[in-house]
Amino acid sequence: MTPDALLAELPLVAILRGVTPARIEAVAGALFEAGIRAIEVPLNSPEPFKSIEILAKTYGDRCLTGAGTVLDPADVDRLVDVGGRLLVTPNTDPAVIARGVKKKLVVMPGFYTPSEAFAAITAGAKILKLFPAATAGTGHLKAMMVVLPKDIPVYAVGGVGAGNMKEWRWAGAAGFGMGSDLFKPDFSDEEIATRARQSMAAFKAAS
Repeated sequence: MTPDALLAELPLVAILRGVTPARIEAVAGALFEAGIRAIEVPLNSPEPFKSIEILAKTYGDRCLTGAGTVLDPADVDRLVDVGGRLLVTPNTDPAVIARGVKKKLVVMPGFYTPSEAFAAITAGAKILKLFPAATAGTGHLKAMMVVLPKDIPVYAVGGVGAGNMKEWRWAGAAGFGMGSDLFKPDFSDEEIATRARQSMAAFKAAS
């Protein structure tokens, strides 16, 4: 499937901060079996590019896989080299965004203000990530949705989970990035799968 189709099927991105290459296959397998179709490995995880390469080889176009916490254009090139297709940033860096767009990646830059959102769009972003969503609040997102382009989906990331998806959906969030609500290094594979199913059910109930 194309990246757009995968996100359209279920706009939930699993954020595996702290995952190791030794564990990535089991964790991703639990998420995939539960229905998750987008997986991000933050670059401040142990040997992240090795984990991303394993994901890319294992899932190909069946799952959108890539990197988060991307801060440098050089890391965009490394991401492409290991087969990643998803690029997520915590900030609005036009150089990183433009490099990702040039490399034909799915680029999801972080923003917090309308100015940052429009800077990301100008650099070529087609999806935005409100981060950290928890400190912004749903009212902040709802107010910004009045001026943001209707064809640019906004994902809420940071402090969002199965318990509060509905209020974020009402505020205008098109999807979510889920970190500690889905994965922590000490979670078992079974717990990860259970949390993934709960998140999917919560999203469908909120839609």
